Amino acid sequence: MRKNYKTLVIHQFIYGAYPMIGKLPDDILQAILETIPLEFSVIDKNEKVLAWNKHATRIFKRPEAVVGRDVRNCHPKKSLGKVEQILEEMKAGKREKARFYIDLPLGPNQEKQKVLIEYYALRDSNGKYLGCLEASQNIAELQRLSGEKRLVD
Repeated sequence: MRKNYKTLVIHQFIYGAYPMIGKLPDDILQAILETIPLEFSVIDKNEKVLAWNKHATRIFKRPEAVVGRDVRNCHPKKSLGKVEQILEEMKAGKREKARFYIDLPLGPNQEKQKVLIEYYALRDSNGKYLGCLEASQNIAELQRLSGEKRLVD
């Protein structure tokens, strides 16, 4: 069951509703999950924290003891109502994703940087709600991009 769940998460995250072609060995999957340029957390349908990546370098740090506990323990009280609303809408099939962004002091100088936060409903092939993927990424560097930089440049 655990192996299938990991595969479903990566399918939903990378390919949405389309199935992934081929199978990934666990070591390759783990390497991908630590290499992708964002951090994520996964909760189950009962709103319990299952796992997260990039533990050492996370923007939103949490102790390992959070695994198996209610996701509400991971969010500030001021945003908790909105998190609960998003999850309820996902469970009810009224929402597939939520996107928002905030300015946070990050890095050695604690300069304000833009952080993109996205929630994705995780569903099985029949549309049954399985949980939620919360993905966060510091996008300050992306915001500074301009023009083009092609592969051959």
